[in-house]
Amino acid sequence: MSYFVHQSSYIDENVTIRDGTKIWHFCHVQKGVKIGERCSLGQNVNVSNDVKIGNGVKIQNNVSVYEGVVLEDYVFCGPACVFTNDLTPRSKYPKGAEGYKKTLVKYGASIGANATIVCGNTIGRWAMIASGAVVTKDVPDYALMAGVPAKQIGWVCECGMPLRSGLTCKECGREYTLAKDKLQEKSGNQNSCGE
Repeated sequence: MSYFVHQSSYIDENVTIRDGTKIWHFCHVQKGVKIGERCSLGQNVNVSNDVKIGNGVKIQNNVSVYEGVVLEDYVFCGPACVFTNDLTPRSKYPKGAEGYKKTLVKYGASIGANATIVCGNTIGRWAMIASGAVVTKDVPDYALMAGVPAKQIGWVCECGMPLRSGLTCKECGREYTLAKDKLQEKSGNQNSCGE
């Protein structure tokens, strides 16, 4: 076995877990799940049927990743953040998997502690969702979102620092351009954030 699963956790049948992944105390990974390399699932994480998790994903304590959610590479899910998969749930009238709304969290995005991601939305690459925010619509790449409901309050660099004045990161020096409300990294930027 090239990954670690704590003895208190349960891994159902037909699950794929790649090299270097660590699954800590009291987790449950349900059937059909695919987890990439070098991921970390903290204490009390539930991953529902057929969820796909990319490489380098960090899921902190007390998170449930429900069916219909896809986490691309290097996504960060803060403690107790919440995913949903049904906009109109009724205990008496369950919809089943075919009625679930899909949620996509793109490469490098971060979701803060206790944030809620309402299903049917996409969170863009390198976006950052503030702790306690409630995402009710699609989030652009590099957007910094906060509040209830979440609103864009700025832009954030790939390294995680808010772009406070201008479109050059004061921390790592990356430069960006803004065109038609879309932020893009300038070509030729050198990565100075430790990768």
